[in-house]
Amino acid sequence: MTQAFRTLDSAEVKGKRVLTRVDLNVPMENGRVSDATRIERVLPTIRELSTKGAKVILLAHFGRPKGGPDEANSLRPVAAAVAALLGRPVGFAADCIGDVPAKAIAAMKDGDVILLENTRFHEGEEKNDPAFVAALADLGDVYVNDAFSAAHRAHASTEGVAHKLPAYAGRAMQQELDALTLALGSPARPVAAIVGGAKVSTKLDLLGNLVKKVDTLVIGGGMANTFLFAQGKAVGKSLCEKDLAGAALKVLEAAKAANCRILLPVDAVAATEFKAHAHARIVDVDHVGADEMMLDIGPKSVVAVEETLASTKTLVWNGPFGAFETPPFEAATFAVAKTAALLTKDGKLKTVAGGGDTVSALNAAGVAEDMTYVSTAGGAFLEWMEGKALPGVEALRAK
Repeated sequence: MTQAFRTLDSAEVKGKRVLTRVDLNVPMENGRVSDATRIERVLPTIRELSTKGAKVILLAHFGRPKGGPDEANSLRPVAAAVAALLGRPVGFAADCIGDVPAKAIAAMKDGDVILLENTRFHEGEEKNDPAFVAALADLGDVYVNDAFSAAHRAHASTEGVAHKLPAYAGRAMQQELDALTLALGSPARPVAAIVGGAKVSTKLDLLGNLVKKVDTLVIGGGMANTFLFAQGKAVGKSLCEKDLAGAALKVLEAAKAANCRILLPVDAVAATEFKAHAHARIVDVDHVGADEMMLDIGPKSVVAVEETLASTKTLVWNGPFGAFETPPFEAATFAVAKTAALLTKDGKLKTVAGGGDTVSALNAAGVAEDMTYVSTAGGAFLEWMEGKALPGVEALRAK
């Protein structure tokens, strides 16, 4: 499936300087990495390159530094975390272009690993400046991109260098591309998509693309309220983008034209205040009180979603059904997540999920490990689902 892209299977790396773009933009607390998920994702690529005798030169950005080096955004402490998880030493160079990294790389032996300082300490990174691209490319013989989460940006280290050196997808990137191709490229049908979250405004492009690709589109979360409002239902004090009612109706029309079934909630869990363990009631969407807010979909709606999944072969999931961080409004998201997990484990369903809230919800439900693939990439996952070409991915296509 990844035949469309050049992968490590066809890369000659022994004795070569391999510039490896990874995502090490990890959360830090008191100078230590507090969540190492992103580091763990790229370890297989680093290990494989090192074992094959490459000089592995890691490129990454960190935070949003403002024009120039600053201690708070240095990757130095991250190098120690990578070394600990990798189980072998990882060097560090205090710059990513020029003499400092050049000297450090010249001293490397085959199999050694080094991390270069934050690429965003140079303005040329985000501008994809040709001179900065050339300075990065000077440090390597081969380029490997293992940072899908940054592939939607045409920056120097994510896209520019790929045009200067022989370029390949790392193993995490390859896994992501395989999963996304599985989900929307050439999926087993019928295909369903669950799209939730608070706002329609952030997901109009996504919905517009999905109605052309899937057989059933399940709409949940606060954004479902905008669709219900567009259909003339009273939504009380629910989160609702009333000015987007017209856009919601257009999505419904496009779905009809594309022969895509739209599944909206028929009942909801409603409360007069939004707080943990608030007094809530189950109500049909036609009978929401003027002082009530819909904060989760109701049990009838959950059954309808579960029945859809039972006859589905491929599921794409982005966004929760309710305010899952606040009980009792997690019930629907957790119930559907557990059903999807069981069907996936039984080999009846392929489930590809992604987006920050979705990952948190699946983790909270205890089923993230049971899905076919869970993407930790936020913006890049969404843009791929919207049908947009990602610069960092396009640069890896087999010519």
